[in-house]
Formats: sequence, structure tokens, C-alpha cells
Amino acid sequence: MYDPIITQPKNPQTIDNQYDMIMMWHVLEHVPDINKTLIALEKKLKHNGALVVAVPNRDSLDSKTYGEHWAAWDVPRHLYHFNHNSLENLMKEKGFNLISKHPLWLDSYYVSYLSSKYKKSVFPWINLIVVGSLSNILAIFTSKYSSSFYIFKRA
Repeated sequence: MYDPIITQPKNPQTIDNQYDMIMMWHVLEHVPDINKTLIALEKKLKHNGALVVAVPNRDSLDSKTYGEHWAAWDVPRHLYHFNHNSLENLMKEKGFNLISKHPLWLDSYYVSYLSSKYKKSVFPWINLIVVGSLSNILAIFTSKYSSSFYIFKRA
């Protein structure tokens, strides 16, 4: 697999400290060497640069409802499974501070639909509405959304 951030040869376009923002939208959970990747990303960001990371939440209501059929487990493609604390701790260890966290409201519906299909539900569309909505409503009080995106800054 080609990883342009890590394996690209040094040239003027890939100097360190050049990016204001790097986005990893449902990417981090797929990265084979997460430590090496985060170190490389931290070097590529400007001093006040931001890293935006979107990931599924293993503690969400839909993950608990569907159990082993939860679509966001997505093994073997998902190599890591995060909750809020595990992601924040990993990022802090790699030199990033959490600035903000934001829910991805629609992910609960999509993941509920896929999970229902994996579970061979007769009515996946009903589960999409019921479980997806309940997951979002509960998350208003617990902050355990199906997926969220986080904005981190270099420490």
C-alpha cells in the first residue's frame, strides 16, 4: 500500500512544517502503523497546525445494540477501534491536544442500516430509523455518538 505522507521522497513539496491542516476522515482506524503515521503527520503540520480525525465510536449505542454485527467493527479493514478516551490519549501521546469534538449525526443511520443487513434483519430500514435515532438521542446526553470528528492541534 502506498502512503504518500510517509513514503514520498524528500522534495520541496514534502518539507516538514508546511501544512495548516491535515484531515483523516474515517482513515485512522485503517492505518497499519498508527504510531509511525502520527509521528509523520505531526512533523508535516505547521506549529499551530490542526489534525482533523473522524472515527467510529466503539462505545456508541448502535455498537452495543448490534454487538458483533456492528458494521463499524469492519474487521479486518479496521485495525483500531476507538472511544473518546482512547483516541484523546493516543493523540496526546503523539503530541496533539484536543481542541474540539463534533458528532457525525448521519453515521448512526448508515451504520445501523449496514449492521441490520449483516444481522440479516428482515426490515433494515426500520432498524436504520429506530436504532439510528435512539443512538443519536442517547448521545445528546452521553456524548457517545456513533461517529465523531475531532480537531487536534500540535502541543
